[in-house]
Amino acid sequence: MSSTHTPSLNRLVPLWPFFKSVTRSFTDRRISLWIALVGLVVALLVTLVWLAGRYEASQYQAELDRDAADAISDIRSNLGRHILNLQSLQAKGLPPKLWQSDVVSLLGQNREWLRIERRDMQGAVLDFADSPLREPLFNTKTRMNEQIEIMQTCLRAKRLNGPAYSRTYFVPQANGLGLEVMELCLPAIEQGITVGYSLLTYGLQDILAMQLGDTYGRRNEISFVEPDGTRLAIHGTLPRAKRLFTATQLLDLPGNTLVLRMDGRRAGPDMFPSILPALVTAMSIALVSVLVLLVKDSRRRLKAERDLADALAFRKAMEDSLVTGLRARDLHGRITYVNPAFCQMVGFDAHQLLGKSAPMPYWPSEMVGEYQQRQAVRLAGNAPPREGFESVFVRKDGSRFPVLIFEAPLINVLGKQTGWMSAFLDISEQRRIEELSRASQERLQATARLATVGEMASLLSHELNQPLAAISSYATGSLNLIQQAQGHAGTFADLQMALARISEQASRAGKVINSVHDFVRRRDQDREIVSPHLILDAVMPLVQLQAHKLQVRVSTNLDDRLAPVFCDRTMVEQVLLNLARNGMQAMDHPTCQKRILTLQVKRAASSLSHGWIEFSVSDLGVGISPDIAKQLFTPFFTTKTEGMGLGLSLCRTVVEQHGGHLEFVPHEPQGTLFRFTLPTASEV
Repeated sequence: MSSTHTPSLNRLVPLWPFFKSVTRSFTDRRISLWIALVGLVVALLVTLVWLAGRYEASQYQAELDRDAADAISDIRSNLGRHILNLQSLQAKGLPPKLWQSDVVSLLGQNREWLRIERRDMQGAVLDFADSPLREPLFNTKTRMNEQIEIMQTCLRAKRLNGPAYSRTYFVPQANGLGLEVMELCLPAIEQGITVGYSLLTYGLQDILAMQLGDTYGRRNEISFVEPDGTRLAIHGTLPRAKRLFTATQLLDLPGNTLVLRMDGRRAGPDMFPSILPALVTAMSIALVSVLVLLVKDSRRRLKAERDLADALAFRKAMEDSLVTGLRARDLHGRITYVNPAFCQMVGFDAHQLLGKSAPMPYWPSEMVGEYQQRQAVRLAGNAPPREGFESVFVRKDGSRFPVLIFEAPLINVLGKQTGWMSAFLDISEQRRIEELSRASQERLQATARLATVGEMASLLSHELNQPLAAISSYATGSLNLIQQAQGHAGTFADLQMALARISEQASRAGKVINSVHDFVRRRDQDREIVSPHLILDAVMPLVQLQAHKLQVRVSTNLDDRLAPVFCDRTMVEQVLLNLARNGMQAMDHPTCQKRILTLQVKRAASSLSHGWIEFSVSDLGVGISPDIAKQLFTPFFTTKTEGMGLGLSLCRTVVEQHGGHLEFVPHEPQGTLFRFTLPTASEV
């Protein structure tokens, strides 16, 4: 009883480490997934906070940069409009009283304008007007202090032939305060000559208030600053918020450059509340997905355990039911496993074979040395042929039987070779069937030889009809010429030609017999290099005889530049003659008014047939119906009452033996065109 279960235990015990390794791999994988989950959560939270801060800062900074750039553009536009107003005032050339009236009106319309002066070329003040919206800014003393800066600005304007701005300077007031101002000097030009200057005094504080205050001062603090950060003028207030954002832009004016600074505070960007829920939602989806994967992984693990147990049971049942013998050996040549089919094949029980090494009890005694040498080669690592090899085993009862052996390396789950696995097939029945098949094949070959004899006889009778008919015709014509010899002077010349044709056709009949004999015996025919012109010239006399009887006109079309072909000349001439004869017989019908047979030889048109010559025979007969076309080349199929059905079949066989192809297509407007190809001498 113990001996019966020993093989099963030996098979199951090595699987326990594999089962433990699989279980351990699933546990490690589950821990890795949890670690991945925690890492994913931490990474998502850190990324969320970082992206939120970066996104907030970038949005606010970009918005403030756009506002600063737009503010600079607005200031440039307004200053340009002011220059146009001054130029318009200069162009009027008004007297002092009218000039005072227009200037006061302009000062009232532009709050940032503090004072307008007209000066001569030496810088002396001719007229001036202060803004009616505030107390006069200058007195005689304060104005004289800036005289040098004013003259330099006007000289710069004269040199530029356009407006120029002075550097900013501070003008103190009586109340202890003061203003930061800037001068604009515009040359007055008459007929291309500078005749004076118009001087406009700006208040930087008023420029910020009037030009930018309504648009940008509500949310930001706007100021003109020195390059070192000192504020020259300021407008607006900063709201209470957590973070300060600053943007600076350069206001590049002719003669002076100002720095516009815009400060803003924001509590939170407008778009951020919509992005945060999206990020949290994405993180939640990721967490749920990981949990779902963990659940699925646990289910797959349980299913894998069940499948493993089922696979072990199924493998045992499969091995017990196999008819192929299986044997496993370790790297030292000891048998580690055999299935019931192998035990039944050699007649030994499993416990009698397990652990055995060479020589095996099922080896023939006289072949032990050879088998040991073969096993040594196999254990050395040389792979056997994939198609297997044959050997002979001895059963326990002493009977011998042939086996077919397939061997392959035995690889474990770690990818390491642990031995060799062999499969054995008992081929005794196969050998018996092969002997029976060999005997049947010999009988079939004998029958085929008898059929070949009949085929040769039929072929000879078919092929000799044409040359023998030609011989008969030439002989009859020769007799008629002899009887008429006294009446015509050229009769003997015609008689000589007819006798030569009789000799030629008799020789042709002999060649046909030899060619058909070689063809039936499947020997290589005597092939030669021959010009297509000679093949066509050889068959034309026989074609003309048939055409004269059937009242058919023969037309030939031959390219003079064709290369010679490599073929069995006699057999090819018979193919061409047979096709021409069939074409003329197809036109022997009352409905055929035009009876023209066309023989054409040309270079094959297909790119795949480069180096081949095409022969074609076309007629104007009734054509071939689809039913007949299906079996036209079938041996012994014919539509003629006196035909044998071998002509077209033999023609196709001859062409295919030359490597060519015989086919037919409808001929327009009526009839049929047969064509076949032959290789040129350069193609062979």
